[in-house]
Amino acid sequence: MNSGRSDVTVDLVDWDDPDAAALRAAQRRELDARYGSDDHEPGVAPTAADVPVFVVARDQDGVAVACGGLRPLDPGVLGPHVVEIKRMYAVPAARGTGAAVAVLRELERQAAAAGATRLVLETGTGQPDAQRFYEREGYERVPLFGPYAASTISVCYGRTL
Repeated sequence: MNSGRSDVTVDLVDWDDPDAAALRAAQRRELDARYGSDDHEPGVAPTAADVPVFVVARDQDGVAVACGGLRPLDPGVLGPHVVEIKRMYAVPAARGTGAAVAVLRELERQAAAAGATRLVLETGTGQPDAQRFYEREGYERVPLFGPYAASTISVCYGRTL
């Protein structure tokens, strides 16, 4: 899949793809540093079993620079056809290059193709850059939901497809 940019490609990969795993590990290290601990994720951590769609963006040299996945939510959480974006991440050097936007647009396409009508996500109070990114890309703050409802560090966003 081409992201629409000649210098970035976005590919659907397995959760266990080495580039995907490396990007998720980098994200984890960054968030641990931002929050000062590894206890910054309310709810159940995503796995291959509940994230059927995962994409990786690669730069013109084929280096993995951004990723993200989709986890369908139980209809009892926010209603039918709602999918949560999980593990959205861009390496610091790729921020501002369009790689994260390419990942987000591909996740939106994948969600719509699977019948989703709404995307939601959780980010944190220690990630103002992520909050600005989602707002710039058309996502609106929504009430905390599901496992994030009682969190003091969560900020949730949503967008109707």
